[in-house]
Amino acid sequence: MSDTKKYLGARIQEIRRKSGLKQSELADIAGIDSKYISKIECGRCFPSFELLDRIAEILQKPVGDFIYTEHLQSRDVLEKKIFDKLKNAPDEKFRSAYKILNEIL
Repeated sequence: MSDTKKYLGARIQEIRRKSGLKQSELADIAGIDSKYISKIECGRCFPSFELLDRIAEILQKPVGDFIYTEHLQSRDVLEKKIFDKLKNAPDEKFRSAYKILNEIL
């Protein structure tokens, strides 16, 4: 399975859940089979551009929001990226990052 399919599907699922819709509800509104939405969200198939545009419209998000998937990478990959950014950050930004993390964790 390609990572692109997996991440796009996971992002669609993430946005759909945040909007409070079930797969079957999104499928009904989009005019497609709920099994197809499931396949998309599981990363087994790509939606057409037309369908992605329709999903974005239903979920009231720009299509670009579905493409942003960096945060869905594995924990190991994200930890390395975070540590690299922190290691190279100037002191002021390092302290700001600490304050933000301290507030949200």
